[in-house]
Amino acid sequence: MKPRAALFLDRDGTIIEDTGYLHDPALVRLLPGAAAALQQARQFCRLYLLTNQSGIGRGYYGMAEAEACNRRMFELLGMDESQFAGICIAPEHPDEPSRYRKPSPRYILEMIARDRLQPALCWIIGDRRSDLECGVRAGIRSVLVRQSPHAATAQIEEYVRQHALPAYADLAEAVAAISRELHGRVTPFPNCEI
Repeated sequence: MKPRAALFLDRDGTIIEDTGYLHDPALVRLLPGAAAALQQARQFCRLYLLTNQSGIGRGYYGMAEAEACNRRMFELLGMDESQFAGICIAPEHPDEPSRYRKPSPRYILEMIARDRLQPALCWIIGDRRSDLECGVRAGIRSVLVRQSPHAATAQIEEYVRQHALPAYADLAEAVAAISRELHGRVTPFPNCEI
């Protein structure tokens, strides 16, 4: 049997609009093309969500609010949480010791070990340097999406150049490129059995 690929996905600025410290499900807005992109991706990849939520560590909102926003996102995507092989909400304040807060690779490394993933067939897609650095540290491939204002910084551009990372306009372009690369190399699973 051919191996399955995996996508580790940032949330804010990659799948949904980054409104800053999002805690109200009513404010969740999908980015254009995100729903179709993830429906495509789940045909050939295990999906994982990895989101930094420092608003929890800062005391602006709690884990329950972050989870409610995730549920609203899944609803808008037309997907179920169970269609993701794993979800990690990293609540740490940037000044706190970090376990899962990107750029820590810990969550990705744990999922690679738990699900016996092949790092060469794993990608992280995000809009910030912390997303890209997380992937580089984990030994998987990092992809920048540029639809967020956070993606348009000199610091990110320099990091992309230094590490020769691919960059795409949005999640749909990134998923299409990964799909083309994987064509014939992985087992498709249209029923998305995790």
